[in-house]
Amino acid sequence: MAFESQLIGCVVLALLAALTVSFLMTPVVKTFAYKIGAVDVPKDARRMHKVPIPRLGGLAIFIGFMVSILLLVDIRGNAQMQSILMGAVIIVVLGVVDDIMALPAMLKFVVQIVAALIPALNGVVIQAFSNLNIFSDNLYWVLGPLSIPFTVLWIVAITNSVNLIDGLDGLANGVSAISATTMLVIALLASEAQVAIVMAALVGACVGFMPYNLNPAKMFMGDTGATFLGYILATMSIQGLFKFYAVISFAVPFLILGLPIFDTTFAFIRRIAHGQSPMHPDRGHIHHRLIDMGLNQKQAVATLYVISAILGLSAVVLTTGGEQKAILFFAALCIVAAVAARVVFPKEVRAELQEELEELRDHGHRSGTEEAPEGEKEE
Repeated sequence: MAFESQLIGCVVLALLAALTVSFLMTPVVKTFAYKIGAVDVPKDARRMHKVPIPRLGGLAIFIGFMVSILLLVDIRGNAQMQSILMGAVIIVVLGVVDDIMALPAMLKFVVQIVAALIPALNGVVIQAFSNLNIFSDNLYWVLGPLSIPFTVLWIVAITNSVNLIDGLDGLANGVSAISATTMLVIALLASEAQVAIVMAALVGACVGFMPYNLNPAKMFMGDTGATFLGYILATMSIQGLFKFYAVISFAVPFLILGLPIFDTTFAFIRRIAHGQSPMHPDRGHIHHRLIDMGLNQKQAVATLYVISAILGLSAVVLTTGGEQKAILFFAALCIVAAVAARVVFPKEVRAELQEELEELRDHGHRSGTEEAPEGEKEE
Protein backbone atom coordinates (compact mmCIF):
# COMPACT_ATOMS: atom_id res chain seq x y z
CA MET A 1 0.00 0.00 0.00
CA ALA A 2 2.87 2.36 0.85
CA PHE A 3 4.48 1.66 -2.55
CA GLU A 4 1.20 2.34 -4.34
CA SER A 5 0.66 5.63 -2.50
CA GLN A 6 4.22 6.71 -3.26
CA LEU A 7 3.80 5.75 -6.92
CA ILE A 8 0.55 7.71 -7.23
CA GLY A 9 2.25 10.72 -5.67
CA CYS A 10 5.15 10.54 -8.13
CA VAL A 11 2.74 10.15 -11.05
CA VAL A 12 0.75 13.24 -10.02
CA LEU A 13 3.95 15.26 -9.55
CA ALA A 14 5.31 14.15 -12.93
CA LEU A 15 2.07 15.11 -14.66
CA LEU A 16 1.82 18.53 -12.97
CA ALA A 17 5.50 19.37 -13.51
CA ALA A 18 5.35 18.54 -17.22
CA LEU A 19 2.02 20.36 -17.63
CA THR A 20 3.29 23.54 -15.94
CA VAL A 21 6.59 23.70 -17.82
CA SER A 22 4.96 22.89 -21.18
CA PHE A 23 2.28 25.55 -20.67
CA LEU A 24 4.77 28.23 -19.60
CA MET A 25 7.30 27.41 -22.32
CA THR A 26 4.84 27.53 -25.22
CA PRO A 27 4.73 31.37 -25.51
CA VAL A 28 8.53 31.44 -25.36
CA VAL A 29 8.81 28.81 -28.08
CA LYS A 30 6.18 30.67 -30.12
CA THR A 31 8.30 33.84 -30.10
CA PHE A 32 11.35 31.76 -31.03
CA ALA A 33 9.45 30.14 -33.92
CA TYR A 34 8.59 33.54 -35.41
CA LYS A 35 12.21 34.68 -35.13
CA ILE A 36 13.64 31.68 -36.98
CA GLY A 37 10.83 31.46 -39.54
CA ALA A 38 9.26 28.20 -38.34
CA VAL A 39 5.82 29.26 -39.55
CA ASP A 40 3.26 27.12 -41.38
CA VAL A 41 1.89 29.04 -44.35
CA PRO A 42 -1.27 27.49 -45.90
CA LYS A 43 -0.34 26.70 -49.49
CA ASP A 44 -2.44 23.69 -50.48
CA ALA A 45 -5.87 22.13 -49.98
CA ARG A 46 -4.61 19.67 -47.36
CA ARG A 47 -4.15 22.46 -44.79
CA MET A 48 -7.20 23.44 -42.77
CA HIS A 49 -5.94 26.83 -41.53
CA LYS A 50 -6.20 30.02 -43.55
CA VAL A 51 -3.53 32.21 -41.95
CA PRO A 52 0.17 31.58 -41.15
CA ILE A 53 0.60 29.85 -37.77
CA PRO A 54 3.91 29.21 -35.97
CA ARG A 55 4.89 25.59 -35.54
CA LEU A 56 7.65 24.16 -33.32
CA GLY A 57 5.24 23.82 -30.38
CA GLY A 58 6.57 20.31 -29.93
CA LEU A 59 9.68 21.89 -28.44
CA ALA A 60 7.61 23.09 -25.47
CA ILE A 61 6.14 19.59 -25.10
CA PHE A 62 9.64 18.10 -25.18
CA ILE A 63 11.01 20.56 -22.60
CA GLY A 64 8.09 19.93 -20.24
CA PHE A 65 8.53 16.18 -20.61
CA MET A 66 12.30 16.24 -20.06
CA VAL A 67 12.12 18.50 -16.99
CA SER A 68 9.60 16.14 -15.40
CA ILE A 69 11.65 13.04 -16.26
CA LEU A 70 14.93 14.48 -14.96
CA LEU A 71 13.23 15.50 -11.71
CA LEU A 72 11.33 12.29 -10.97
CA VAL A 73 12.97 9.39 -12.84
CA ASP A 74 16.33 8.04 -11.74
CA ILE A 75 18.08 7.37 -15.06
CA ARG A 76 21.54 6.82 -13.58
CA GLY A 77 22.68 3.34 -14.47
CA ASN A 78 19.47 2.79 -16.45
CA ALA A 79 20.86 2.15 -19.92
CA GLN A 80 17.45 1.48 -21.46
CA MET A 81 15.90 4.74 -20.29
CA GLN A 82 19.02 6.66 -21.25
CA SER A 83 18.91 5.19 -24.74
CA ILE A 84 15.23 6.11 -25.14
CA LEU A 85 15.91 9.70 -24.11
CA MET A 86 18.96 9.89 -26.37
CA GLY A 87 16.88 8.72 -29.32
CA ALA A 88 14.19 11.24 -28.38
CA VAL A 89 16.73 14.08 -28.48
CA ILE A 90 17.76 13.02 -32.00
CA ILE A 91 14.11 12.93 -33.09
CA VAL A 92 13.46 16.40 -31.65
CA VAL A 93 16.57 17.92 -33.26
CA LEU A 94 15.50 16.38 -36.58
CA GLY A 95 12.00 17.79 -36.12
CA VAL A 96 13.23 21.30 -35.29
CA VAL A 97 15.39 21.40 -38.42
CA ASP A 98 12.52 20.01 -40.50
CA ASP A 99 10.11 22.63 -39.12
CA ILE A 100 12.55 25.38 -40.13
CA MET A 101 13.52 24.00 -43.53
CA ALA A 102 11.73 21.07 -45.17
CA LEU A 103 14.11 18.08 -45.22
CA PRO A 104 14.05 15.25 -47.78
CA ALA A 105 11.87 12.33 -46.71
CA MET A 106 14.69 9.81 -47.16
CA LEU A 107 17.04 11.74 -44.90
CA LYS A 108 14.38 11.91 -42.16
CA PHE A 109 13.70 8.20 -42.56
CA VAL A 110 17.39 7.32 -42.13
CA VAL A 111 17.77 9.50 -39.03
CA GLN A 112 14.62 7.95 -37.54
CA ILE A 113 16.10 4.48 -38.06
CA VAL A 114 19.26 5.58 -36.24
CA ALA A 115 17.17 6.98 -33.37
CA ALA A 116 15.22 3.70 -33.19
CA LEU A 117 18.39 1.60 -33.22
CA ILE A 118 19.78 3.29 -30.11
CA PRO A 119 17.19 1.84 -27.68
CA ALA A 120 16.86 -1.36 -29.71
CA LEU A 121 20.57 -2.10 -29.26
CA ASN A 122 20.29 -1.38 -25.53
CA GLY A 123 17.64 -3.93 -24.66
CA VAL A 124 14.44 -2.07 -25.58
CA VAL A 125 13.23 -4.79 -27.95
CA ILE A 126 10.07 -6.65 -28.86
CA GLN A 127 10.97 -10.21 -27.94
CA ALA A 128 7.68 -11.91 -28.79
CA PHE A 129 4.30 -11.47 -30.44
CA SER A 130 1.16 -13.23 -29.32
CA ASN A 131 0.32 -16.10 -31.67
CA LEU A 132 -2.67 -15.24 -33.86
CA ASN A 133 -3.14 -18.94 -34.70
CA ILE A 134 -5.71 -20.04 -32.11
CA PHE A 135 -5.13 -23.71 -32.99
CA SER A 136 -1.44 -23.58 -32.11
CA ASP A 137 -0.08 -24.85 -28.80
CA ASN A 138 2.40 -21.96 -28.67
CA LEU A 139 0.91 -18.89 -27.00
CA TYR A 140 3.33 -16.51 -28.69
CA TRP A 141 6.06 -16.28 -31.32
CA VAL A 142 9.59 -15.67 -30.09
CA LEU A 143 11.29 -13.36 -32.59
CA GLY A 144 14.88 -14.24 -31.70
CA PRO A 145 17.32 -12.56 -34.16
CA LEU A 146 14.39 -10.69 -35.74
CA SER A 147 13.76 -8.79 -32.50
CA ILE A 148 15.86 -5.75 -33.42
CA PRO A 149 14.50 -5.35 -37.00
CA PHE A 150 10.91 -5.70 -35.75
CA THR A 151 11.59 -3.22 -32.95
CA VAL A 152 13.07 -0.63 -35.32
CA LEU A 153 10.14 -1.12 -37.71
CA TRP A 154 7.65 -0.62 -34.86
CA ILE A 155 9.33 2.54 -33.54
CA VAL A 156 9.72 4.17 -36.97
CA ALA A 157 6.18 3.20 -37.99
CA ILE A 158 4.52 4.65 -34.87
CA THR A 159 6.72 7.76 -35.01
CA ASN A 160 5.45 8.50 -38.52
CA SER A 161 1.89 7.37 -37.82
CA VAL A 162 1.37 10.03 -35.18
CA ASN A 163 2.93 12.58 -37.52
CA LEU A 164 0.52 11.63 -40.32
CA ILE A 165 -2.62 12.23 -38.23
CA ASP A 166 -1.40 15.72 -37.27
CA GLY A 167 -3.78 17.39 -39.71
CA LEU A 168 -6.35 19.17 -37.52
CA ASP A 169 -6.01 21.49 -34.55
CA GLY A 170 -5.36 19.44 -31.41
CA LEU A 171 -5.78 16.06 -33.09
CA ALA A 172 -2.35 14.44 -32.76
CA ASN A 173 -1.78 16.06 -29.38
CA GLY A 174 -5.10 14.83 -27.97
CA VAL A 175 -4.87 11.33 -29.43
CA SER A 176 -1.33 11.01 -28.05
CA ALA A 177 -2.54 12.18 -24.62
CA ILE A 178 -5.33 9.58 -24.68
CA SER A 179 -2.90 6.82 -25.71
CA ALA A 180 -0.41 7.87 -23.02
CA THR A 181 -3.18 7.94 -20.41
CA THR A 182 -4.15 4.39 -21.37
CA MET A 183 -0.54 3.23 -20.98
CA LEU A 184 -0.37 5.08 -17.66
CA VAL A 185 -3.44 3.24 -16.33
CA ILE A 186 -2.09 -0.14 -17.44
CA ALA A 187 1.31 0.62 -15.89
CA LEU A 188 -0.35 1.55 -12.59
CA LEU A 189 -2.37 -1.67 -12.63
CA ALA A 190 0.86 -3.60 -13.18
CA SER A 191 2.78 -1.50 -10.59
CA GLU A 192 5.38 -0.56 -13.21
CA ALA A 193 6.64 2.65 -11.63
CA GLN A 194 9.02 3.88 -14.32
CA VAL A 195 6.58 3.40 -17.20
CA ALA A 196 3.81 5.08 -15.19
CA ILE A 197 5.90 8.15 -14.36
CA VAL A 198 7.15 8.54 -17.94
CA MET A 199 3.61 8.28 -19.29
CA ALA A 200 2.36 10.78 -16.70
CA ALA A 201 5.04 13.22 -17.85
CA LEU A 202 3.95 12.75 -21.47
CA VAL A 203 0.27 13.29 -20.60
CA GLY A 204 1.14 16.43 -18.66
CA ALA A 205 3.29 17.83 -21.48
CA CYS A 206 0.47 17.25 -23.99
CA VAL A 207 -2.20 18.80 -21.75
CA GLY A 208 0.02 21.84 -21.05
CA PHE A 209 0.28 22.55 -24.77
CA MET A 210 -3.40 21.84 -25.46
CA PRO A 211 -4.79 25.36 -24.78
CA TYR A 212 -2.57 26.72 -27.56
CA ASN A 213 -3.33 23.89 -29.97
CA LEU A 214 -7.10 23.47 -29.82
CA ASN A 215 -9.20 24.96 -32.61
CA PRO A 216 -8.63 27.74 -33.50
CA ALA A 217 -4.96 26.89 -32.93
CA LYS A 218 -2.55 29.60 -31.88
CA MET A 219 0.41 27.27 -32.47
CA PHE A 220 1.17 23.93 -34.11
CA MET A 221 3.37 21.26 -32.61
CA GLY A 222 5.00 20.65 -36.01
CA ASP A 223 7.06 17.60 -36.88
CA THR A 224 9.06 18.32 -33.72
CA GLY A 225 6.09 17.43 -31.53
CA ALA A 226 4.33 14.80 -33.61
CA THR A 227 7.41 12.65 -34.21
CA PHE A 228 8.56 13.07 -30.59
CA LEU A 229 5.17 11.92 -29.26
CA GLY A 230 5.13 8.97 -31.67
CA TYR A 231 8.67 7.98 -30.68
CA ILE A 232 7.99 8.02 -26.93
CA LEU A 233 4.70 6.14 -27.32
CA ALA A 234 6.43 3.52 -29.48
CA THR A 235 9.42 2.96 -27.20
CA MET A 236 7.45 3.00 -23.95
CA SER A 237 4.86 0.61 -25.39
CA ILE A 238 7.73 -1.85 -25.76
CA GLN A 239 8.78 -1.27 -22.16
CA GLY A 240 5.30 -1.44 -20.66
CA LEU A 241 3.13 -3.52 -22.99
CA PHE A 242 5.09 -5.96 -25.12
CA LYS A 243 7.28 -6.81 -22.14
CA PHE A 244 4.69 -7.37 -19.41
CA TYR A 245 1.75 -8.69 -21.42
CA ALA A 246 3.44 -11.26 -23.64
CA VAL A 247 0.37 -13.42 -24.25
CA ILE A 248 -1.76 -10.49 -25.45
CA SER A 249 1.13 -8.30 -26.54
CA PHE A 250 -0.06 -8.11 -30.12
CA ALA A 251 -3.50 -6.76 -29.25
CA VAL A 252 -2.86 -4.25 -26.46
CA PRO A 253 -0.45 -1.78 -28.14
CA PHE A 254 -2.34 -2.09 -31.42
CA LEU A 255 -5.56 -1.12 -29.64
CA ILE A 256 -3.98 1.81 -27.82
CA LEU A 257 -2.34 3.14 -31.00
CA GLY A 258 -5.09 1.84 -33.27
CA LEU A 259 -6.14 5.18 -34.78
CA PRO A 260 -2.74 6.30 -36.13
CA ILE A 261 -1.89 2.72 -37.16
CA PHE A 262 -5.11 2.33 -39.16
CA ASP A 263 -4.82 5.75 -40.78
CA THR A 264 -1.21 5.16 -41.83
CA THR A 265 -1.88 1.65 -43.13
CA PHE A 266 -4.91 2.83 -45.10
CA ALA A 267 -2.93 5.79 -46.49
CA PHE A 268 -0.13 3.51 -47.73
CA ILE A 269 -2.58 1.10 -49.37
CA ARG A 270 -4.53 3.97 -50.95
CA ARG A 271 -1.42 5.64 -52.39
CA ILE A 272 0.08 2.43 -53.74
CA ALA A 273 -3.28 1.55 -55.34
CA HIS A 274 -3.17 4.92 -57.11
CA GLY A 275 0.37 4.26 -58.36
CA GLN A 276 1.88 6.84 -56.01
CA SER A 277 4.73 6.69 -53.54
CA PRO A 278 3.59 5.63 -50.03
CA MET A 279 5.12 8.89 -48.78
CA HIS A 280 3.20 11.05 -51.29
CA PRO A 281 1.00 13.53 -49.35
CA ASP A 282 -2.72 13.52 -50.11
CA ARG A 283 -6.05 14.59 -48.72
CA GLY A 284 -7.48 11.17 -47.93
CA HIS A 285 -6.72 10.80 -44.23
CA ILE A 286 -9.52 10.00 -41.80
CA HIS A 287 -9.71 13.58 -40.54
CA HIS A 288 -9.95 14.90 -44.11
CA ARG A 289 -12.79 12.51 -44.83
CA LEU A 290 -14.71 13.63 -41.76
CA ILE A 291 -14.32 17.27 -42.84
CA ASP A 292 -15.48 16.41 -46.36
CA MET A 293 -18.55 14.68 -44.91
CA GLY A 294 -19.67 17.98 -43.40
CA LEU A 295 -18.17 17.98 -39.90
CA ASN A 296 -16.32 21.04 -38.71
CA GLN A 297 -12.85 20.77 -37.18
CA LYS A 298 -14.07 20.54 -33.59
CA GLN A 299 -16.59 17.80 -34.44
CA ALA A 300 -14.04 15.81 -36.44
CA VAL A 301 -11.44 16.02 -33.68
CA ALA A 302 -14.00 15.10 -31.00
CA THR A 303 -15.07 12.08 -33.08
CA LEU A 304 -11.50 10.83 -33.34
CA TYR A 305 -10.93 11.48 -29.63
CA VAL A 306 -13.92 9.24 -28.85
CA ILE A 307 -12.65 6.49 -31.17
CA SER A 308 -9.19 6.63 -29.59
CA ALA A 309 -10.69 6.56 -26.08
CA ILE A 310 -12.87 3.55 -26.93
CA LEU A 311 -9.83 1.67 -28.21
CA GLY A 312 -7.82 2.67 -25.13
CA LEU A 313 -10.50 1.61 -22.68
CA SER A 314 -10.85 -1.69 -24.52
CA ALA A 315 -7.10 -2.23 -24.10
CA VAL A 316 -7.38 -1.61 -20.35
CA VAL A 317 -10.25 -4.11 -20.07
CA LEU A 318 -8.27 -6.62 -22.14
CA THR A 319 -5.31 -6.46 -19.75
CA THR A 320 -7.51 -6.82 -16.67
CA GLY A 321 -10.56 -8.86 -17.70
CA GLY A 322 -9.51 -10.98 -20.66
CA GLU A 323 -10.57 -11.19 -24.30
CA GLN A 324 -14.30 -11.86 -23.86
CA LYS A 325 -14.90 -8.92 -21.54
CA ALA A 326 -12.85 -6.66 -23.80
CA ILE A 327 -14.91 -7.62 -26.86
CA LEU A 328 -18.19 -7.03 -25.00
CA PHE A 329 -16.90 -3.75 -23.61
CA PHE A 330 -15.75 -2.60 -27.05
CA ALA A 331 -19.13 -3.47 -28.58
CA ALA A 332 -21.00 -1.64 -25.81
CA LEU A 333 -18.90 1.50 -26.20
CA CYS A 334 -19.38 1.46 -29.98
CA ILE A 335 -23.16 1.37 -29.46
CA VAL A 336 -22.98 4.26 -26.99
CA ALA A 337 -20.81 6.25 -29.40
CA ALA A 338 -23.26 5.62 -32.26
CA VAL A 339 -26.19 6.83 -30.14
CA ALA A 340 -24.22 9.88 -29.02
CA ALA A 341 -23.36 10.69 -32.63
CA ARG A 342 -27.06 10.81 -33.51
CA VAL A 343 -27.65 13.28 -30.70
CA VAL A 344 -24.58 15.48 -31.20
CA PHE A 345 -24.31 15.69 -34.99
CA PRO A 346 -26.85 17.73 -36.94
CA LYS A 347 -29.34 15.87 -39.10
CA GLU A 348 -27.77 17.09 -42.33
CA VAL A 349 -24.35 15.83 -41.23
CA ARG A 350 -25.77 12.38 -40.47
CA ALA A 351 -27.42 12.37 -43.91
CA GLU A 352 -24.07 13.11 -45.56
CA LEU A 353 -22.38 10.39 -43.51
CA GLN A 354 -25.03 7.91 -44.62
CA GLU A 355 -24.63 9.00 -48.23
CA GLU A 356 -20.88 8.50 -47.97
CA LEU A 357 -21.30 4.99 -46.54
CA GLU A 358 -23.74 4.02 -49.30
CA GLU A 359 -21.37 5.38 -51.94
CA LEU A 360 -18.50 3.35 -50.51
CA ARG A 361 -20.64 0.23 -50.41
CA ASP A 362 -21.98 0.59 -53.95
CA HIS A 363 -18.99 1.88 -55.86
CA GLY A 364 -15.93 1.00 -53.76
CA HIS A 365 -14.51 4.52 -53.69
CA ARG A 366 -14.78 7.45 -51.36
CA SER A 367 -16.45 10.08 -53.54
CA GLY A 368 -19.52 11.25 -51.62
CA THR A 369 -20.18 14.37 -53.71
CA GLU A 370 -20.32 15.16 -57.41
CA GLU A 371 -16.96 16.90 -57.38
CA ALA A 372 -14.05 16.16 -55.07
CA PRO A 373 -12.14 19.01 -53.42
CA GLU A 374 -9.06 20.21 -55.24
CA GLY A 375 -6.67 18.45 -52.89
CA GLU A 376 -8.30 15.11 -53.79
CA LYS A 377 -8.29 15.59 -57.56
CA GLU A 378 -4.60 14.79 -57.59
CA GLU A 379 -5.41 11.15 -56.92
